[in-house]
Amino acid sequence: MTVELGHYALVLALALTIVQSIAPIWGARVNDERMMASATYIAPTVFLLLLFSFVTLVMAHVGSDFSVKNVWANSHSQMPFIFKISGTWGNHEGSMLLWLLILGLFAALVAVFGRNLPPTLKANVLGVQAWILGSFLVFVLLTSNPFERLGSVPFEGRNLNPILQDVGLAIHPPLLYLGYVGFSIAFSFAVAALIEGRIDAAWARWVRPWTLLAWIFLTAGISVGSYWAYYELGWGGWWFWDPVENSSFMPWLAGTALLHSALVMEKRSALKIWTVLLAIMTFSLSLLGAFLVRSGVLTSVHTFASDPERGVFLLLILVMFIGGSLTLFALRAGQLQAGGIFAPISREGALVFNNLILSTATATVLVGTMYPLLLEAVTGNKISVGGPFFNLTFGPLMIPLLIAIPFGPVLAWKRGDIYAASQRLFAVFGIALLTAIFSYALLYDATILSALGIGLAAWLMIGSFAEIQLRSGFPKNNLKVAWRRVTGLPRTVWGTAIAHFGVGMTVLGIIFVSSFETDSVKILKPGETAELSGYTMRLDSIEPRIGKNYKETVAHVSVMVDGKVVDVLDPSKRIYNARQQPTSESARSTFVFSQIYLALGELKGDNSVILRIWWKPMITLIWLGTIAMFVGGAISLSDRRLRVGAPKPSAKRAGAVHAKV
Repeated sequence: MTVELGHYALVLALALTIVQSIAPIWGARVNDERMMASATYIAPTVFLLLLFSFVTLVMAHVGSDFSVKNVWANSHSQMPFIFKISGTWGNHEGSMLLWLLILGLFAALVAVFGRNLPPTLKANVLGVQAWILGSFLVFVLLTSNPFERLGSVPFEGRNLNPILQDVGLAIHPPLLYLGYVGFSIAFSFAVAALIEGRIDAAWARWVRPWTLLAWIFLTAGISVGSYWAYYELGWGGWWFWDPVENSSFMPWLAGTALLHSALVMEKRSALKIWTVLLAIMTFSLSLLGAFLVRSGVLTSVHTFASDPERGVFLLLILVMFIGGSLTLFALRAGQLQAGGIFAPISREGALVFNNLILSTATATVLVGTMYPLLLEAVTGNKISVGGPFFNLTFGPLMIPLLIAIPFGPVLAWKRGDIYAASQRLFAVFGIALLTAIFSYALLYDATILSALGIGLAAWLMIGSFAEIQLRSGFPKNNLKVAWRRVTGLPRTVWGTAIAHFGVGMTVLGIIFVSSFETDSVKILKPGETAELSGYTMRLDSIEPRIGKNYKETVAHVSVMVDGKVVDVLDPSKRIYNARQQPTSESARSTFVFSQIYLALGELKGDNSVILRIWWKPMITLIWLGTIAMFVGGAISLSDRRLRVGAPKPSAKRAGAVHAKV
């Protein structure tokens, strides 16, 4: 009966969502305060119903209730506890329930913490968010019911897909969904502002923290997913340009552009039209990603479903929200004023350049992702667009952006001086140049391009703190005065510097592993060794091992330096009992920021085994950099100016002034 209660909670949530989608928006139109305020109470109630429904499904998985089709198809009584929980969202139906929960969560957060929002804007935002939530509730109830019962209760479940039985995949989807589903609230702010016809600097200040919150989680989600693919799939790579990987990367690029564009709009009341369009396009790319993952148009380890009926339903949602919002934008665009004026050489100009590059990069990834699908749909011909295309198009686009990043914070608002900014960055340039020269001279097999890449990373990492050094006045000011100034800086300044430093760390990791990675494939018997990049790998033994719900063959490999054992690694090949599906479990040994990476191949009849060995220099910097981006974003979000938002106007002033822009 508990499972049925979870289903009924979804139905009740849909009924309340319909009310939320109509009453506050109509109340804003007729200036009825009670109708507008209704959403403040309905949104948290809907979230609690969705939370109850989600917890109900989790409990069914934890309790191995195989009368529920979703549990039977994605669980097993012998699965470890954590994977029983993660199995809840390791499938299409459960992940859609998580999608609904996050849509409801962001609506509830705006309802509870949006006290400083103008009543009409808040009502419209919650109403638009209810449109999105209601559409997906109908989709789940009609095509993807996670609580569907089986006619007869099986004795045992089919087990969760073995490659999903990993801690990384337990936390990757929730983080990812908090990110690209979280961008729905920026979309709702944009559509609400277009409905109201009021878009100003205060709107940008209200929307920026919500956008930043979604961006933080999406950054973490992409990072965890990348590291999971790196160690779990046994291929040794960290990014494959898989279409489904791209479907989360595109909203991240557009969301990054939106953050910077909203900053210009907040500070200078400029880029209003562009910022609203970015807010619409960012979530539109998230919806496109949902369609790609769940429509069956792609075959990937990341995809959930291949039901054409679901694909058509999602396509209708896509057309409704993307087409509807862009139509509304087109109708309102002529009424929107461009806003403040600024010189090309200014902080605003640098941020516009940032937006130009990021938008072009997003379009490049979109074309590379969608072109093969459209070509196959139109002509029936299948082509593959992979790493070479993206490396030759996306990579060069990023170079001018990375060069420009340190300039932005040291330029003045409205009108800057590029010569003065260059003088402030002269020492940074000198250090970066010396880094490139020493890299070329000292690193084995370094090319001019790899050395310049290392120098570019140094330029970005050191230059990220140029604004802090400039504001401190050091060395003109003594250390005490400089420290007082530094500690008094807004948190957004520190957050921006740390996030940009993280970008530099990631770039440095990419340059090193792309330029200096080495690998070898060896067939070894116990006692034999293999050499790679100064390390010796000795195969000590091969043995079978039985896990809780799998059997595996494990190779014990000693990693030695100068004859001394520094680590013992255990790469393995697993067969899961329920599905009889093989997986490869890699093993890694970390040396500062670099790794030895081992993947086990086939076991030969003569007790020898194929061992794939990689030396991956500085590769952990790729993910350490994303952690720095996450931390930088979190520090910025903690700034009181973002948490408080724009001041709430007095009732007298609000009634007297209605500025349409």
